[in-house]
Amino acid sequence: MDDLLTALDKVLAERKSASPDSSYVASLNAEGLNKILEKVGEEATEVILAAKDTGANGDTEALVNEVADLWFHTLVMLSHLDLNHQDVLKVLDARMGLSGLAEKAARKGHNAASKGS
Repeated sequence: MDDLLTALDKVLAERKSASPDSSYVASLNAEGLNKILEKVGEEATEVILAAKDTGANGDTEALVNEVADLWFHTLVMLSHLDLNHQDVLKVLDARMGLSGLAEKAARKGHNAASKGS
């Protein structure tokens, strides 16, 4: 799967500077961060609605498709900000083996310390 994400990162990076009429990703980048964030928010809402439907009827197809859309638009956002999936995977890897509660407490302590600086 990492090969797929790496290939997608490469395509997204290439399309950042492409002509807006050449691709959907290029047009999003040309419209700027606010437009990309709008799409991420829209897709997140669609994931929530699809998850509620899945909970009610057990059909997972729409949910999986909406999550794919959310992941895609999140990757577009990361690329626009000169980040990629590896940056996220590094954080997830560092959290492996930590309890969620311990990890959350550590982040709160770090955030409080950095606000005091």
